[in-house]
Amino acid sequence: MMQLLKQKIYDFLKVKFLVSKDSIRNWQIIVFVVILFLIMIGSSHRADRKVMRIANLNQEILKLTAEYVDNRSKVVKMKLESTIRKKVSDKGLIPSNHPPKKIKVITKEE
Repeated sequence: MMQLLKQKIYDFLKVKFLVSKDSIRNWQIIVFVVILFLIMIGSSHRADRKVMRIANLNQEILKLTAEYVDNRSKVVKMKLESTIRKKVSDKGLIPSNHPPKKIKVITKEE
């Protein structure tokens, strides 16, 4: 039994299973396994690329969100009455002391 096991190990190390008469079947299995490995490696690389792209897009979203909030606060400041008063006072305009009056137009019906 021990001798048979030694012989099988020795034959395996000499790669006899790939050069014997019925080695076509073994080659087919090896080629199939290699193709599966290549598909698996390619799929893994594609998944990694997608994960990296998603991470980059998330960072870009965070930057754009911060820029949007900053610009929105600037616009709100520009729309404040006090800011507008300062800008127009440089040109000589001042706010009126009297409130505006409503003008009502009454049309006669014939």
